[in-house]
Formats: sequence, structure tokens, C-alpha cells
Amino acid sequence: MTKCQIWLNGEKSSCPVGLKLPELLQWLGYKPQLVVVEYNEELLIRSCWADQLIKAGDRLEVVTIVGGG
Repeated sequence: MTKCQIWLNGEKSSCPVGLKLPELLQWLGYKPQLVVVEYNEELLIRSCWADQLIKAGDRLEVVTIVGGG
């Protein structure tokens, strides 16, 4: 499996080549419905996730939504 280098939450990481954002999130163990994603320093709206191909050098900040009361 070929991998590419990305930045995830400020740290170098690697992932399989050819993943789209929802696939990457699942591969990393996140539940996509419970996170917000900043992609290359821009907040990425959820409706664009399925089309967003992850490329080498991309910078992602993934924030988990936590409920409470």
C-alpha cells in the first residue's frame, strides 16, 4: 500500500494514497459525524467532504465535538 505524508493536528502523519476525507477520518478512527475539519487552514463544510481528495502535504486539524450539559 502506497502512503503519503500529511500533517494531522500539527504533527506529521501518513495515510494511504487516494483517500477522500470521510475515508481518511474513518481510517484514523474518527466518527465523521462527530468532528469538524479544518483543511489547509480553511474550515471545510461537511457537504464538500465526499469530494475532497487527500494529497501529500495537506494540513488537517480535526476537532471532536463533545456533548455535555
